[in-house]
Amino acid sequence: MATILLAIVIATLFTANPISCAKQSKITGMKMNVIDQCWRLNPQWRSHRSQLASCSIGYAGKMMNNIGNDLVYYEVTDSSDDPINPKPGTLRYGASMIQQKVWITFKSDMKITLAKPLLISSFTAIDGRGTNVHVANNACFMIFKATNVIIHGIRIHHCKSQAPGLVVGPNGKVISLGQVDGDAIRLVTASKIWIDHNTLHDCEDGLLDVTRGSTDVTISNNWFRNQDKVMLLGHDDGYIRDRNMKVTVVYNHFGPNCNQRMPRIRHGYAHVANNLYQGWMQYAIGGSKEPSLKSQSNLFIAPKSGNKEVTWRKGSNENGDRWEFHSVGDVFENGASFTATEGGRVPKPNYSEEQRFKVLDAKSVRFLTKSSGVLRCTNKKSIC
Repeated sequence: MATILLAIVIATLFTANPISCAKQSKITGMKMNVIDQCWRLNPQWRSHRSQLASCSIGYAGKMMNNIGNDLVYYEVTDSSDDPINPKPGTLRYGASMIQQKVWITFKSDMKITLAKPLLISSFTAIDGRGTNVHVANNACFMIFKATNVIIHGIRIHHCKSQAPGLVVGPNGKVISLGQVDGDAIRLVTASKIWIDHNTLHDCEDGLLDVTRGSTDVTISNNWFRNQDKVMLLGHDDGYIRDRNMKVTVVYNHFGPNCNQRMPRIRHGYAHVANNLYQGWMQYAIGGSKEPSLKSQSNLFIAPKSGNKEVTWRKGSNENGDRWEFHSVGDVFENGASFTATEGGRVPKPNYSEEQRFKVLDAKSVRFLTKSSGVLRCTNKKSIC
């Protein structure tokens, strides 16, 4: 009987089926969040990379539009960058020039210094698993009027602001791009975007901006550190299109040395769940213009000294407090506190079936976020 059970376990572990892989968490004793259970327990994930598309949760939903029989697999072999005439083999060629579903991987470890912001086309997956890829020291990523984009497993840091100039757009044609702030990843009128398992830090402006009508975004398993302005959701106070913005922020690690905006929300709705907050200086979560927030089962560890209040609110409203800042099941350490909206119902995410996930108790946050950031998947014979 024991031999039969062992055979079943081995056969199931080597399958590409994400549901079967998830069940192996109990067998192997490896504690992982639901996204990682979906693919990391399969030791042959390198042969089934696009399985990742079925693992996303939250407002991005499943990324099944990124795969199919017409999917192009593209390997980056050249770390150079030409913003106007990108060469085949470079990251820009794969992300901006190929106008169909493309899954981008990297042949080897590399450091890429972009001459101008990389404008990522729709139906593009940038997958850094198994290699150590840095995009750093100049321009970084922009998702501009694009949809169905995955960015996974990239170290993005020391991004700098850019003067206006010419660059290949997301449609493969050269466009004139205006002044760009030094953000690691900026979304502009983008939708159905999944940002997962990246490490972001030390950028001139912010680490991740969701702006100008962008929506249906999931930000998961990332490590944000060493940054003043971390995450902005909503373009500015006057941009009312962001009222339709919906963002899921889950399983991320914020800190150390983060100051503010984890996130800062304007107009729209954010479900912030099962994240680890390793201190802050000004505040952790803030906003303006009637934002809605459900903070659920996060772990907030206040700094040893200074401001221990999690939230920050800009200004007031003539018709009274229309803020919807609700804390449900959060845990507060080192004297952390959360000023919640009094009365009223907590705004629900209202997820569809494919977006829905179970939020675990905040006591589980440390293990849910222990693998945040870029994963080390260098051993080709082991589980990632």
